[in-house]
Amino acid sequence: MTSRRTRERMVGRLQKQGIKNTAVLTVMRDTPRHIFVDEALASRAYEDNALPIGYNQTISQPYIVAKMTELLLEKGPLSKVLEIGTGCGYQSAVLAQLVESVYTIERILPLQKKAQNYLADLALKNVYYQHNDGGLGWSEYAPFDGILVSAAAETVPDMLLQQLAVGGVMVIPTTQNNGQALQRITRSNTGYQAEILEAVSFVPFLSGVE
Repeated sequence: MTSRRTRERMVGRLQKQGIKNTAVLTVMRDTPRHIFVDEALASRAYEDNALPIGYNQTISQPYIVAKMTELLLEKGPLSKVLEIGTGCGYQSAVLAQLVESVYTIERILPLQKKAQNYLADLALKNVYYQHNDGGLGWSEYAPFDGILVSAAAETVPDMLLQQLAVGGVMVIPTTQNNGQALQRITRSNTGYQAEILEAVSFVPFLSGVE
């Protein structure tokens, strides 16, 4: 259930779901999602489902990882990306193969340590980690060409907006009246333009650290 054939089936499903970026599809095929979940769940790793990773967190379903990555890269290649919510590190691993540098923040320290180990096993050396409240961003390395947020916020954190470069793109799920929706926010010289894209289901965006 973790074979090349299983991954090819996943990629075929992603294409049917509308993912078109060939670089994203290649990375999704080549990244071993099963190593990011508990061994007992490895046989389900390439199903299109979110799976638990402990601490009331989940690894997002493959479609959402591919979709958010595609949206982030749609307007061209990116040099420096900020990821809010490292989780188990799967989304970080996908991004790291498509952009120059990934700066990822996780509020739950044991999850961050696991993610670091997984990405070290994959020899991905362009990922930089911080244990902190994601809503604060990482001002030391701002501005970022892209920001990807993997938890649903009530409102888009102002600190993240400030750290987005002019011309940069943020992909973030937000809480709406009747659920959650994925947004893409683009910054221009005159302000921010937001697109509401599709319904999603994410864990809530929380403040503080654990």
